[in-house]
Amino acid sequence: MTVRLYVPRDAAALALGADRVAKAFSREAEARGLDITIVRNGSRGMHWLEPLVEVETAEGRIAYGPVRPSDVPGLLDAGLLDGKAHPLCLGGTEEIPFLKNQTRLTFARCGVIDPVSLEDYKTHGGLRGLEKAIAMAPADIVKEVTDSGLRGRGGAGFPTGIKWKTVLDAPGDQKYIVCNADEGDSGTFADRMIMEGDPFVLIEGMAIAGLATGATKGYVYTRSEYPHAVAVMNEAVAIARAAGMLGPSVLGSGRAFDMEIRVGAGAYVCGEETALLNSLEGKRGIVRAKPPLPALQGFLGRPTVVNNVISLASVPIVMDKGAAYYRDFGMGRSRGTIPIQIAGNVQHGGLYETAFGLTLGEIVDTIGGGTASGRPVRAVQVGGPLGAYFPRALFDTPFDYEAFAAKDGLIGHAGITVFDDTVDMLKQARFAMEFCAVESCGKCTPCRIGSTRGVETADKIARGIEPEKNRELLADLCNTMKFGSLCALGGFTPYPVMSAMTHFPEDFSPAPMVEAAE
Repeated sequence: MTVRLYVPRDAAALALGADRVAKAFSREAEARGLDITIVRNGSRGMHWLEPLVEVETAEGRIAYGPVRPSDVPGLLDAGLLDGKAHPLCLGGTEEIPFLKNQTRLTFARCGVIDPVSLEDYKTHGGLRGLEKAIAMAPADIVKEVTDSGLRGRGGAGFPTGIKWKTVLDAPGDQKYIVCNADEGDSGTFADRMIMEGDPFVLIEGMAIAGLATGATKGYVYTRSEYPHAVAVMNEAVAIARAAGMLGPSVLGSGRAFDMEIRVGAGAYVCGEETALLNSLEGKRGIVRAKPPLPALQGFLGRPTVVNNVISLASVPIVMDKGAAYYRDFGMGRSRGTIPIQIAGNVQHGGLYETAFGLTLGEIVDTIGGGTASGRPVRAVQVGGPLGAYFPRALFDTPFDYEAFAAKDGLIGHAGITVFDDTVDMLKQARFAMEFCAVESCGKCTPCRIGSTRGVETADKIARGIEPEKNRELLADLCNTMKFGSLCALGGFTPYPVMSAMTHFPEDFSPAPMVEAAE
């Protein structure tokens, strides 16, 4: 009897040696005459346990990890193929607390299926949303998405249904769906995990968006730093097209939608929708002034939906289960689930999908398990390199768009980076300004010049040069950048800088320089 063994092909697992583990199992199976099928699945998102190897048994899948190639002979000797005990055995995969306590809607199949098996995808509920959408009028699909409360998961939190309705109602003989997969925020990996672990859910979401708005062509724009995601997405698109999921008649409906993958050079500013569209058109990736909105004049000047990977990948569950089902999760105006990416100096780093509403403290202390160093948590940056730093005094803040905005923060792409008490917050503020200076497209003065002046001012504070005057100057620069920048790169850089100055003022008052005696 053939035994199915799951070894992830996710980039995080590959970085930790998953390919070497898979080859070790293949060698041992051949040497021992074992009948094993190795399935290269996506990651479950428990990165401290990668490479996570799972074996399919009559009692369900049993997990072992983290597995090194040298562990393979001993695991097989101990009876891994029967799910037997071993020091690396974690028990039933679904019973691991980090996974068991999640609410997996968008990521329900990630790590469970073979990413490029359309049969696996359908067996686990795939295509049901698209099949329902085909039977509906475009306006009814848009209403379902609107009623679900789904908001953009890329950072801005704009209601998805409103954007779709604008494109549906816009005149135009050609409309487009553009997926923003340019996941540039440090400490974020949800988009990549979907593209590598469940690509068909993104394809299905984009096809539904096309049916809803009258768009017949779609593009996934991602970065050259994601070669594994690009390869999986290209393979999945070809499979979907051959199966009639894409093409001139989507699932035999007579309605057309096709798509392709485009790769950018990895400019952070191309995560901004108008810079992304310029890059997609083959132009320099610089921000466009708005209006006109991309929904009216986007790609090639045509009406265009620009949505993030997680927004589009959440659409199939909305269409399958209904708006009310999805809206039932969450709090306030933040409905559904959010894939929180926990990174930095943390014990249990990985992806945790849950309904909006957990407090920041629960996420960091209970789910993340505190710092990997064992030292106290001093600061948590939420929302990538442009997100605010939260001190422990704000750990009671619920994970909700409005709750974070009320504390001068932002959820962004839901990346959380943890720092212990050895972090220098002045250096972190300087890093934010330096990051902006390096990544600025240069179109607007507040971002281009303000960030460079910000680095210089932070350096003066660090050297004890007129600290009070330079703290005031740094705050003034932030104010100018926040309200004068064309896009969120310059406009949001003040969040990490000002939050560091506000919550950790002691780091901005270094001892004055002592001149050497003559």
